[in-house]
Amino acid sequence: MDIKRIGSQPSAKGPAEWFSGTVRMDALFQASAPARVAGASVTFEPGARTAWHTHPLGQILLVTSGCGWAQREGGQIEEIHPGDIISIAPGEKHWHGATPTTAMSHIAVQEALDGKMVEWLEKVTDELYRR
Repeated sequence: MDIKRIGSQPSAKGPAEWFSGTVRMDALFQASAPARVAGASVTFEPGARTAWHTHPLGQILLVTSGCGWAQREGGQIEEIHPGDIISIAPGEKHWHGATPTTAMSHIAVQEALDGKMVEWLEKVTDELYRR
């Protein structure tokens, strides 16, 4: 058993290559092999969002606060709220983040395949984001 004490892992700023706007990432867990699951709490300030991306084994988002948006390629932008659980299929191109006026936090859970959890793609344009 391994207990990670609150505050024992520093917060990190979301890299500009992966995000638009101000994003804070807090690592929650990364299982030891042979397990391959990891989780993080991610907070998006108003207007912040991920770039388009995929996960080889999918992703689950648990919205914990605020109001956000999520979209899969070819689909409509969906509003997401605390308590919502978003299941993203393996390889599904998508993005998620805050609305222009409201911050949003979620817990993201995903697994690695051959050591890779995510493939980052192009940024979500302001035109698409602003609907």
